[in-house]
Amino acid sequence: MEAIVSSSSSTSLPFLTSNSSSRNPNPRKPSLATPSRLTRVTLFKSEGASGIVVNRFSSSDFLAFNSKNKTKCQKRVENLKQAFTDRILFRHLKKLDASCKSCSLLGGFNNLKFAGFAAKLNKMIIWHEKFRNSFFVFFIRLAMGMVVVLSISVASSKIPSLALTEENLLFLEAWRMVDRAYYDKSFNGQSWFRYRENALRNEPMNTREETYMAIKKMLSTLDDPFTRLLEPEKFKSLRSGNQGALTGVGLSIGYPAVLNGSAEGLVVMSTTPEGPANRAGIIPGDMILAINDSSTENMDIYDAADRLQGSEGSLVKLSIRSGPEIKQMELKREKVMLNPVKSRLCEITRSGKDTTRIGYIKLAYFNQNASGAVKEAIEALRSNNVNAFVLDLRNNSGGLFPEGVEIAKIWLQKGVIVYICDSRGIRDIYETDGSDAIATSEPLAVLVNKGTASASEILAGALKDNKRAILFGEPTFGKGKIQSVFELSDGSGLAVTVARYETPAHTDINKVGVIPDHPLPSTFPLDADSLCSCLKDPSSPCNLNTADLFSR
Repeated sequence: MEAIVSSSSSTSLPFLTSNSSSRNPNPRKPSLATPSRLTRVTLFKSEGASGIVVNRFSSSDFLAFNSKNKTKCQKRVENLKQAFTDRILFRHLKKLDASCKSCSLLGGFNNLKFAGFAAKLNKMIIWHEKFRNSFFVFFIRLAMGMVVVLSISVASSKIPSLALTEENLLFLEAWRMVDRAYYDKSFNGQSWFRYRENALRNEPMNTREETYMAIKKMLSTLDDPFTRLLEPEKFKSLRSGNQGALTGVGLSIGYPAVLNGSAEGLVVMSTTPEGPANRAGIIPGDMILAINDSSTENMDIYDAADRLQGSEGSLVKLSIRSGPEIKQMELKREKVMLNPVKSRLCEITRSGKDTTRIGYIKLAYFNQNASGAVKEAIEALRSNNVNAFVLDLRNNSGGLFPEGVEIAKIWLQKGVIVYICDSRGIRDIYETDGSDAIATSEPLAVLVNKGTASASEILAGALKDNKRAILFGEPTFGKGKIQSVFELSDGSGLAVTVARYETPAHTDINKVGVIPDHPLPSTFPLDADSLCSCLKDPSSPCNLNTADLFSR
């Protein structure tokens, strides 16, 4: 704490005097010149009359006037001069008033000296005493206040830095990351600093596992399932997946369509060619009922993905429903290369009419290769003279936010892509001027479902609100928040919600989702081959007329 003291120069008190060489034209406003003559004011009172007689005389005449008190009065005058020199005028004048009652020099303040000077001088003495007392009280209060502040500061730092263990420091590192980055500065209506102090006092942090549990408990108070701790292996797998490689069983999973009011588990969206799941015979549409004996009925896809991934060579047990059959299998995790995009050409001929050539693009997730892969797919399909595009975002659970923005720029001539907001409102706007666009003219249909989440919802919302595409399917997942992943010093990671977003139409989709323009037939397939067959066969229950697919 730093105190700033303001000082001012002392102010001299002018004496009220008259000058022998120059008369003051205004006796009410005496000259401030150095005194050579004194003014004697005699107060008289007689029966029926009272008044003031002013006599002027030199100091020598005055001393001769009463030689009896000459020595005593000279001493008083010298004291008065010395008092002025020492700037302690008030104290000496007060003493002079008490001891000089009989002095003929001034005759005492009560019956000799000039009345105006005495009154003003007394006021100044009183002011001086009050100021001294007030300043003393103020100083005492200030000192006591500083003591209280210092006491509070010491009390709030009862855990000295030297007493913190390595586990405490890891906990504090996670706490600081959330404190700086989390989008809701009310921290779900709690004092974030108080939680830190209480946790350091009360939570056991003797081992790394106990510290991880303390961090997870802290994050749970935010009531945000997307802000979570990633142990070192999970964090390493996440980084590998974003870079295009992953250690797991080669499965892409999503939420199934709800059948008869309930969902059995998680649905297999696709398998990596020649990956562990593909070799074991798992196909798109199969249901994952359990992972390592943990039911998937109420498991979210993020938790399921964490359980499926792991160190290379480790085993994972799966319970799979394939049609009416339930299979139990054990797969060995491997490092698999991930291609986020699949594409194919669908040629549709209707009763002798011209053939419609549709370019189908399946975007499974957003890693750092996603936008480049989409561009390559568009160029390849264009070389086959496609008339329109279908972009399939079903069961795309998201990924890297910047890739979602870049893919939106591919399709848009201009416009806002997304608004980034925090608890205080809009803080950033992502938009495009068309410089990165390569496919702005062909009709575009986008397929979504409840497994469409995060970055894929940003893309779908941007294409819908800018009237670039028509959306088909069901409302999306509704993950209207954006996370950043931070690495902790021990190799673990922290996924922190850093913002929420709004679509170009200022729609907050969190827990609501992007609402499509039209539904899809309940039997509409997930894989590309079956989808093309549905579009070709007008008699199929999953058929969707191409004219309806690209018209509003």
